[in-house]
Amino acid sequence: MSRIGREPIAIPAGVTISVDGNVVTVKGPKGELKSKFNPHLTYEEKDGKFHVLRPNDSIAMKMQHGTARATIADMVKGVTVGYEKKLEIKGVGYTASMNGENLVLRVGHSHPDTVTPLPGAKISFDSKTMQIIVTGIDKQIVGQQAALIRAVRKPECYHGKGIRYVGEVVVLRQPASAKKSAAGAK
Repeated sequence: MSRIGREPIAIPAGVTISVDGNVVTVKGPKGELKSKFNPHLTYEEKDGKFHVLRPNDSIAMKMQHGTARATIADMVKGVTVGYEKKLEIKGVGYTASMNGENLVLRVGHSHPDTVTPLPGAKISFDSKTMQIIVTGIDKQIVGQQAALIRAVRKPECYHGKGIRYVGEVVVLRQPASAKKSAAGAK
């Protein structure tokens, strides 16, 4: 925790970091992010690097120190590069489409499910690869939006049908009927 907090944050060109009390604001080419941190932490900028400093070495301060530094580094990355999460749809007849900014999912329910994007997140759907792409500058909002989409139809454990993150491994189980027939064949 404290080792993460001690590392300086490199400030890329076009990014400004300002501190007002315990509120840190990061502005960059993609937008602006604000976050509130522990009022005991102090901040300093020198030689193109941003440092988060703690007043003492208590365990609570070390935890806050590391968390603040990591969050500010994520904010800097968000306003320069942005964040992206990809999900894929698996299953016969499972599909999705876009209705304006909303994502309409047809994943085995009696009615289509509509997902409205959170403020700060943008959803798109690629019908060729059957991938849902969530983008934004705030890492927490992008992750939350992707989790909400996945929660509409989590991958089930027998056939793997549902919505999953790209690269997510779903361990498939053997159905009970197959276990009984395999045990009877011995």
